[in-house]
Formats: sequence, C-alpha cells, structure tokens
Amino acid sequence: MSRSPSRVSARRPAARARWRGLLPVLALALVFITVLGGCASFPDNGPKQWRDKVEGGGPLAAPPRVPDQPPDSAQPPPPAPPGQGAGPNGCVDPDPQVVATCLDPISAVAVLPDAQSALVAERSTGRVLRVQKGKDPELIATIGVDAAGGGLIGLVLSPSYREDQLLYAYAATGTDHRVLRIAQGDPPVPILTGIPRTPGNDGGALGVGRDGALLVATGADGPNPAPGSLAGKVLRIDTFGRPFKDNPDPHSPIYTSGLRSPGGMCTAPDSGTAWVTDHLADRDVLQRVVPSPVGDPSWSWPDRPGVTGCVAPPGAIVIAERGASALFLLHTTTPGAFTGAPRTLLAGAYGRLGPAALAPDGLLWLGTTNKGAGGPLVSSDDRVLRIQPPSAGGGGGPD
Repeated sequence: MSRSPSRVSARRPAARARWRGLLPVLALALVFITVLGGCASFPDNGPKQWRDKVEGGGPLAAPPRVPDQPPDSAQPPPPAPPGQGAGPNGCVDPDPQVVATCLDPISAVAVLPDAQSALVAERSTGRVLRVQKGKDPELIATIGVDAAGGGLIGLVLSPSYREDQLLYAYAATGTDHRVLRIAQGDPPVPILTGIPRTPGNDGGALGVGRDGALLVATGADGPNPAPGSLAGKVLRIDTFGRPFKDNPDPHSPIYTSGLRSPGGMCTAPDSGTAWVTDHLADRDVLQRVVPSPVGDPSWSWPDRPGVTGCVAPPGAIVIAERGASALFLLHTTTPGAFTGAPRTLLAGAYGRLGPAALAPDGLLWLGTTNKGAGGPLVSSDDRVLRIQPPSAGGGGGPD
C-alpha cells in the first residue's frame, strides 16, 4: 500500500519552517557558550592543594579554628599551640584549652559525668566550684580548712556519684587531716579523722580505686613513721570511712606504707592499677599502690621536678610537674612496666601544673598553681584546662 504524495510533501515545508525558526536561537546559544568558555575557570583546570584531614589535631593540639572568610588564595592559619597565641586580658582568656580563670591555686579536679564540667578545689580557701567553659564558676560548697596546714588537699566524686551525688574531700584542719563526705546543701561530714598533721608538708592526695575504694595518700613528718600511724600511708576505706573489705589487716585502713609527701594519685581504668607520686628527700618518684610497704620506685626523677597529679589512660601515665611547669609522659605495657622513651610536653605553656583528672570522653583536665609560687603570672591565673591527652603511640604533640 503506497502513501499519498500530497501528505508527505505537506509535512516537509512545515519542518523546514521550524528549523529556520530555531537557527537564531541556536546561534545565540553558541555565542553565549563561547563567551563563558573564555571567561570561566573550573577547579579541574587549576592546581590542587591537598591537606590531611584533621581528626582532633593530634595530641595536645589546639581545637581547629575557622578564620573569618579568608581570600580564595589564602590558606587558613594553623591553630596556635596550647599556651601560645593571644594572651589573656584580665580574666578573659582566649586560649581554647582554658575552661575557667581567676581562681585560687587548684588542688584537685573531679570531672563530672557529662565530661563538659568539673568540680575543682581551691587549696587555701576551701571552696569547691563547678566550672564549665563559657559559664561563671558556681560555688558548690565551702570547707573549713587550715590553709597553713595544707588546706583543701583532695576531692573526688563518690564511686556511685550518678546515684548519690556525693563528694569526698581530704582536708587539713587545726587539729588533724581528715576525709569528709559532702552532700550539696549540707555541712561536710567527717568519715575518717585523726590523720596526723605534717607541719611544713602539705603532701597528700585522694583517689578512687576501680573496686570503689577511697584511696587516701597521707604525708609524714619524717622518713619512718610508726607502722600503726596513719601518716605516710595509702589508706583504703569505704565510703563510710571503714577499712575496705580485703585490706591486709581487715581492722585497719592502712594498705600501703612508706610514703613521704605524696603529690597525686590515679587509677588506670583498664587494668585497675593505682599509682601515687611522691617527693623524697633526694628525688621524686612514682610508686605503684600495693598492699605492702612500697618497694623500689617504678620511676624516679633525680632532678625533682615537683611531680603532682597524674592520669593513666590506656597505655600511658601522664604526670603533672609543678616545678618544671610541664607534663611528663610514660608509655606502659604490663602494669608497672614501661617502654620507649619518656616525653616532656607543654613545657612552660601554662606555668605550674598541679592536679590532673581524666574525663569520661578521654580528655585531660588540669589545674594550675601559679599564684603565690613566686614565678611568672598571667592575668587569668589560676586556671582550669581541658586538653587532648598525649596518645600512647606518641607523635603530634609539642615537646
């Protein structure tokens, strides 16, 4: 069957007419594309500058800082190392590691479960303050202390803090050193008293074992206090002040003996090993807490840098040094054993470092003790700091 010639010939003129109408539009589009091709530049035509993705900035690095709309050709400036960059103006401190400013020297830090806030103790005033970045310190309690005898020495959260909201403090009074239980809004309640005063020696520390025991490191007047004395010991008690259930002597709080002037305590959350720093007549030492007299130190510092607080994240122990104004990092293998070369970090960045605490999110909190120490001060001292701890693998932090 053949098609009608008249119908085919009728469609061809109509098609030609439509193409003639489109030609001006196509010509204009071609000109527009040519102009754009001569003026535009595309990312694939230029050089590429690749930078490693920052995953937290490495050990002890400052948090990333976003500059204000830099030109396309400018690279964002690197974040300032901790303790460097613009200095404080009064109590306003632009350092991103600084949580709280213009406090009295800090003797203890206890990080709260939210990991964003902490309770800190001021040694000479006896105040317990809640601090959080961007907020004014909040007074939680004031403990009557003898500042000359050591003041407020230690502070920890209750082993069951989420349930009972209790705190425990170690403080010097006019008659003794003692452990107190603190419930917000109530007067502090002594649970262990009669720990001998140590005139001229403000050493001492308070910690919590992985088993829930309160660990109290006490100072001594001399090198050999009596075996039954509570001086120069690590005392291991429950939250009512009674000897912990499996102490060497079930009727005595004494767990470890042979301390002189302890500076800090920490417990490794993975292994449960507890550590105490101490100051002897000829050296500073790190001792493992054991149910016996202390033996040879796990680590010694003949130069006596003034070891104080410590934390024990997995694979490491980090010790604050008050006199050296630094952190000291030791890599650990099995409990009590060390590997690799130690490292000194944050030297001089914040002045004299004192108490240390490990937060639930793994960050390291520190307190400074610069006021009244005779060294350099900044207008925002004393301060509470929150930083990324050194990793056990090393690398990335300032030495």
